[in-house]
Amino acid sequence: MHENEKPKEITSVLKTVLHKGSEPVALHEPLFEGREQDYVKDCLDSGYVSSIGSYVNQFETALCRFTGAIFAAAVVNGTAALQICLKLAGVQPGDEVLVPALSFVATANAVCYCDAIPNLVDSDIDSLGINADKLDGYLKEIAVIRNRICYNKRTGRPIRTLVVMHTFGHPVQLDRILRVCDDYELTLIEDAAESLGSYYKNIHTGKFGKLAALSFNGNKIVTTGGGGAILTDDEYLYREAKHLTTTAKLPHRWAFVHDEVGYNFRMPNLNAALGCAQLEQIEKFLCLKRALAEEYEKAFACIQGIRFFTEPSYAKSNYWLNTLILSEENALLRDSILEETNRQDIQTRPAWTLMNRLPMFRDCPKMDLSTAESLERRIINIPSSAKLGKPFVPSENDAP
Repeated sequence: MHENEKPKEITSVLKTVLHKGSEPVALHEPLFEGREQDYVKDCLDSGYVSSIGSYVNQFETALCRFTGAIFAAAVVNGTAALQICLKLAGVQPGDEVLVPALSFVATANAVCYCDAIPNLVDSDIDSLGINADKLDGYLKEIAVIRNRICYNKRTGRPIRTLVVMHTFGHPVQLDRILRVCDDYELTLIEDAAESLGSYYKNIHTGKFGKLAALSFNGNKIVTTGGGGAILTDDEYLYREAKHLTTTAKLPHRWAFVHDEVGYNFRMPNLNAALGCAQLEQIEKFLCLKRALAEEYEKAFACIQGIRFFTEPSYAKSNYWLNTLILSEENALLRDSILEETNRQDIQTRPAWTLMNRLPMFRDCPKMDLSTAESLERRIINIPSSAKLGKPFVPSENDAP
């Protein structure tokens, strides 16, 4: 087939899987088929729509029950959650924090909010997240341990923390990542903004780091409109998270006494009400999204020069954003495919611009990023909304 026909071929496959009619198909939109209106109306009727109300506690409890985390602190968005994770992990001004170059900009932004410096890390072709083996080689070259603190020999700055991001919902190779952290005295934080409902060796993501950040933006697996959460199994860190994200106000019936600089990052009760109804449906959402991913995998199996990205063998992914990866030979067709699919009202998008190519991070320390650079040229995200999957059929084991 002539290369000019490839964009039309891919668009045709997408139309078939999506049963596309005349309506545009969004990349990822929320599905409201539960008790969202009931809970939001109850919240409105109560008058407790802001920082006080029962739904925030209910939402945090439901998050713990689903993920297996002992503690969850709901906040205003995923970036705020990650910023507080970094602060609680001991990141100090002038530190370096290891982060993936292939990530949404919020991962690196949160580091800068702590007056620290992102140190950019390459990707793994099997997970799209951080390549642990390559990171180990990089640290052998640049790192020295003094008094149980890792320092960058080239810059003289401490490297205290590693942030992994589970790209498009696919878990990174966490066992290897943890070994690197042990070897170099690094604290692991999971940017699990995209991986609610994803599991590494049957354990939910967010359970491996000292802290983890979730996102409930409108395009996530479940949404609170805007929102995020901090997960941890450490009670002290949880209490500090709740304190810092509620303006560091000391408990009192009427007095306003604050004991440190805090943040007004608390999730409003109104958002949490929406989240409670969404979490009640998460198993349905995950089933629908997996069904859609399976349809994509079958449909693209026979298309040369392109592959549908599937979960790593060690993981069960939520398939948050379904992903096509072009062969190196077809990388130059990426923009033509994006143009054709969007012209046909099928929303697709490329991967994020790598952090090292953004002006504010251009001078950050970095390792060889050849894999991330290759993936950036070849990734296309395709429609992934839960409603595009097959109708959900409850099993006999599902609760009535």
